[in-house]
Amino acid sequence: MTEHGRRLHVPIPLRWGDLDAYNHVNNTAMLKLLEEARVRAFWRPATGEHGPDTAVLDAGRGSGILTLIARQEIEYVAPVPYQRHPLDVQMWFGALGGSSIEVCYEVCSPRETAGESGQHVYARSTAVVVKVDALTGRPLRLSAVERDAWTPYLGAPIVYAHRH
Repeated sequence: MTEHGRRLHVPIPLRWGDLDAYNHVNNTAMLKLLEEARVRAFWRPATGEHGPDTAVLDAGRGSGILTLIARQEIEYVAPVPYQRHPLDVQMWFGALGGSSIEVCYEVCSPRETAGESGQHVYARSTAVVVKVDALTGRPLRLSAVERDAWTPYLGAPIVYAHRH
């Protein structure tokens, strides 16, 4: 284990439309990439699909559960160029609360292209996600199943370099 504990690796492919006029991934597209990684990592897969052991949230349509972003912060480290290999979005938990989770991300260069110098980190992000009852809007406590699946990925939260 690293100082961050175990990490979940979610491959996320880029789309040409994710780039901006400067020929790198646009900052708003980065939020969509993180969202896609979060859904793949934590939402239970549909019948016939496969997901990681962390995909235990029944948050699909009709489940009665919402997962809402309470806060999100991103630190851009380097521009993300277009590439055909999927980005390696590494994820872990900075904290598990009563009804919330602090999801930590590092968006890295593709694992397939990592040479002797290793992977490049393009961005770091933290999102606080709250589990909510869809009918009442009230927070829902994390279940024992969720805690059991996510605790192995609990590690140190991200410390941002350029905070004032």
